[in-house]
Amino acid sequence: MMGMPLEKSPEHAAAGRIVEWADQCVQCGLCLPVCPTYALDRNEAESPRGRIAIAAALARGQADPTAELREHLDHCLGCLNCETVCPAHVQYDALLIETRALLGPSPQRPRPWLNLIKRPAWLRTLRRIGSWLALPRWQGWLARQLPMHSALRAALRIMPTMAPAARVRPCDKGTGQPHLALFPGCVASVDDAEAQQAAVTLLQAAGFRVSVLPAFCCGAMDLHGGAAQAAERAAHRVRQAWTASRATQLLSVTPGCLGTLRRALPGVNVIDPLELLAAHAGRLHFRPLAQRVAVHLPCTQINVAHSDGALLQLLRRVPGLQLSTLPRPPYCCGAAGSHLLEFPARATQLRDDTLRQAATLEPQLLLSSNIGCRLHLAAGIGELELHWPHQHPLTLLAQQLE
Repeated sequence: MMGMPLEKSPEHAAAGRIVEWADQCVQCGLCLPVCPTYALDRNEAESPRGRIAIAAALARGQADPTAELREHLDHCLGCLNCETVCPAHVQYDALLIETRALLGPSPQRPRPWLNLIKRPAWLRTLRRIGSWLALPRWQGWLARQLPMHSALRAALRIMPTMAPAARVRPCDKGTGQPHLALFPGCVASVDDAEAQQAAVTLLQAAGFRVSVLPAFCCGAMDLHGGAAQAAERAAHRVRQAWTASRATQLLSVTPGCLGTLRRALPGVNVIDPLELLAAHAGRLHFRPLAQRVAVHLPCTQINVAHSDGALLQLLRRVPGLQLSTLPRPPYCCGAAGSHLLEFPARATQLRDDTLRQAATLEPQLLLSSNIGCRLHLAAGIGELELHWPHQHPLTLLAQQLE
């Protein structure tokens, strides 16, 4: 039997919660058609109800936490498509987080790379070095020399070839609207700084005052990777930064951070800036742009941020823009936080399936609002020689703002 001390707290309490959530599952199977990993493997253990059964067996002490069992749990992308169709309203996200925390981080977790990408200062330095060394000339060649399952290969593929943009500047002027605080995050603060500055520009045009919190990791990758103590340290830092900001609402342009920020700040209104901009769209006017655009809607934007409607509403205000959204579910690009580094071969297969769907739309530009998704998709665009530029939707909106 498994060796976890289930008779003691806090492990016993966590196991009890897992069993309680798992018992809500009625095994109806409605989650199967919307699960990207089940579509990939056609294996019950790679489905939500299969993972729920595994989690319950582990929590009850009816199964040992073998590498094979935990791999099925680690393969989960956390897209939460299953939660949206579940008639029993199983709290799958909470169940998965608690189960991974009970097991602890996977021994195969690429800790050096995760530690790097969680530190914006290190990332900026690495990006500058890559620019100085003419990274585009040897990046692809070096990646091809490495095994398909190598985290280093995946990291090289997603590394942008340009020097990072300048840090986002706050907006100190407003027109009586609530004071907003923008959370820059870690990777997004470096590789999505342009989109964050676009958010500030658009919010200022809508009459808001925006301050910017320090750049650091919200803890999402640790939370979803079973590193509970590291995730709680990040949550404590989030609470400190939020309190110091004295703002009334917290924003993030990265949908993948929103769930973790809300978990760290219960009772605080943590939202995607697209929601505010859509609510005040009458104050924003855009120049025409005659272009075919494919919109990739990240899983977290639909299932966590719930801002996909606001995004499409704003884009439709740009005259001449021809919008098409990528089909879903069960399509997921496979980035899923650290998943693209932990399981690069699986992530590549999911990514290429997504890009094949995008290719049927014949786009001139690809939009995606989650930095991990966009970097992952950009790597596939290069490998498949599709030659599409890509942007955060906020960047396009700010460029077209009159």
